[in-house]
Amino acid sequence: MIRVAIADDQAMVRTGFRMIVGSQTDMEVAGEAGDGQAAIDLVRREATRTITGAGLPTRVVILTTYELDEYVFDALAAGASAFLLKAAPPEDLIRAIRVVASGDALLAPSVTRRLIEEFAKRPEPPARKAKQLDALTEREREVLRELAGGFTNAEIAARLHVAETTVKTHVAHVLDKLELRDRVQAVILAYEAGLAGG
Repeated sequence: MIRVAIADDQAMVRTGFRMIVGSQTDMEVAGEAGDGQAAIDLVRREATRTITGAGLPTRVVILTTYELDEYVFDALAAGASAFLLKAAPPEDLIRAIRVVASGDALLAPSVTRRLIEEFAKRPEPPARKAKQLDALTEREREVLRELAGGFTNAEIAARLHVAETTVKTHVAHVLDKLELRDRVQAVILAYEAGLAGG
């Protein structure tokens, strides 16, 4: 069962999210919060009650009215695993929750495009970031470049003419070698290291 904590400063928005999540047989709403601190307190209470000692991670799905601003970058850097627009259809929210619960990450296509555009405008990346990529094989670097382009595993497989399972293995190696949590961090590192964009 996927337990979901809902946080938004508008009660009507929280009610809508609660109805969407509650309609799924494999999900339940753990509680609601009206601000960030209340959300932290709620998640801590849930963690203590249900997963003490289990070491289970908390994943963050952010829904925003704005496609991209510094808040998005800060949230991604702080560990958000999914970013969607509030205008997205309910099925997109359900999919995002399932994706991050399985340990992966998800960005709305429009957010990915703008993220890429933003990184492309930034000054030359620090060499320190580029050095982190030395641990990767050439094929792994290629897969990382494709990730940074916003492509799914299936799309990367088609573009590189390999099996999708092979791509999944390469992605897992990239995340492991670079000590990254998910694809979002991989995209950020790729741009910071100058491996993609520009």
